[in-house]
Amino acid sequence: MTPPRHWLILAIISSALLLIVIDMTVLYTALPTLTRELDASASQKLWIINIYALIAAGLLLGMGTLGDRLGHKRLFIGGLSVFGLFSLIAAFAPSASVLIAARGFLAVGAAMMMPATLAIVRLTFTDPREQAMAFGIWASVASGGAAFGPVVGGLLLEHFWWGSVFLINVPIVLVALVLGVVLIPNHPGDAQKRWDWLGSLQVMIGLISLAYAVKELGKRAPSFDAMLVAVVLGALFLALFIRRQRCAAQPMLDLALFAMPGFRNAVISAVVSAAALIGMELVFSQRLQLVLGMSPLEAALFILPLPLGSFVAGPLAGYYLPRLGNRRMLFWTLLLSSAAMLGYLLLYNAAVYLQIASLALLGLTIGAALTVSSSTIMLSVPANKAGMAASIEEVSFELGGAVGVTLAGSLSSAIYAYSAGVMIPSWLTRNPTTFESLDDALVVAETLSPEGREMLTAFARAAFDAGFVAVLAAAAVLLLIAALLVKLSRQAQPCEVADHPW
Repeated sequence: MTPPRHWLILAIISSALLLIVIDMTVLYTALPTLTRELDASASQKLWIINIYALIAAGLLLGMGTLGDRLGHKRLFIGGLSVFGLFSLIAAFAPSASVLIAARGFLAVGAAMMMPATLAIVRLTFTDPREQAMAFGIWASVASGGAAFGPVVGGLLLEHFWWGSVFLINVPIVLVALVLGVVLIPNHPGDAQKRWDWLGSLQVMIGLISLAYAVKELGKRAPSFDAMLVAVVLGALFLALFIRRQRCAAQPMLDLALFAMPGFRNAVISAVVSAAALIGMELVFSQRLQLVLGMSPLEAALFILPLPLGSFVAGPLAGYYLPRLGNRRMLFWTLLLSSAAMLGYLLLYNAAVYLQIASLALLGLTIGAALTVSSSTIMLSVPANKAGMAASIEEVSFELGGAVGVTLAGSLSSAIYAYSAGVMIPSWLTRNPTTFESLDDALVVAETLSPEGREMLTAFARAAFDAGFVAVLAAAAVLLLIAALLVKLSRQAQPCEVADHPW
């Protein structure tokens, strides 16, 4: 039986992980307020949101392997300290520029901590069944926590100023710091392991450039010149990084791992699951506010069944994982996620209780898929490479989320523009912005007569729903394809107890 101290350690690192993932989305509801208070420009608004994910994605791989060398407790405590300090600075930022800089350093602290949290789980829990349960709890916090960000932001803004969304981190960080220093065992790193600072710089520039290009593509009016430069720069530096790893005696990233079907399938599953979940949440939250007229807080509360389902799924998937095996669990969770996404597609206009049940099922299945993906990635490597595996898992989730936002945003916009062009009669309005987005159409509608406003609003919302349906259908297809890829891969996975037929 695992000692109670081990579960307390899991609670400590889970609380830190919850802060990290909430901070990714907490500004969704606070952005309008802080934009007004800090007089932020349109460009500054984008950087306030994007700089956190960009820097975190670029640093994850290097920080994971640095933890293997220095020890993951040291990196976790250091990252927690950085995160707490710059949360305090962000809360009282006097200008948008200071807030952007503070968010950048928050991302540095997050990148130090994220691989360390997963690696500490790998090193702390040795019993396979309890290890799988611990991975499940970690994954439920990671997948479900981000969806709580808008809820937390909305609740705080009901009673406090915008800086409270950052200030709330500080007391939690202080408690976690004290308990972490006392309770987390100091598993020494491998001092003989060489940390490749040049490789870390190459992969950081490569990943940040590609993540920037993906985010640029997702904008309403992307700069294709900037996107092209970012793609070329990212591809060049990643090519240099891969070449360096192939020649290195101690590579930062063991490329041979991707030759293993189980590991490769787990990475693909993590990317696809994150893309489907986050892409769906993007258009879903917009629909709740722009089509159904909910406030940001009401929309965030309506989405709650998704993260709650994910929270429940993690421990359940962890419990059954050693009994059923990674490959079978990956296949069925992805297949059921596809079915659940299709189910909500059929029920998105149904009674509220049916929608809630469908959303909970979607959160449950995708949360389980992310849990199995994380466990497979972590258990595919020896303990002394836990940081490297953890960083690969984190990068998969980060890039999956960026891809999901871009694909969902682009597909939704394209279908909206086409549908609006077909549905909205030319005699009603000739304003070209009507066909760019639902937000713009609602602004144009305010300039029309009451009858015209009602007609244009109805047409524009119907056009948006067409894009919403397309996004859900695309997400269901992607999940189905990922499930079929897993099924066609017959190699046994770590943690499988038997090679049962499907």
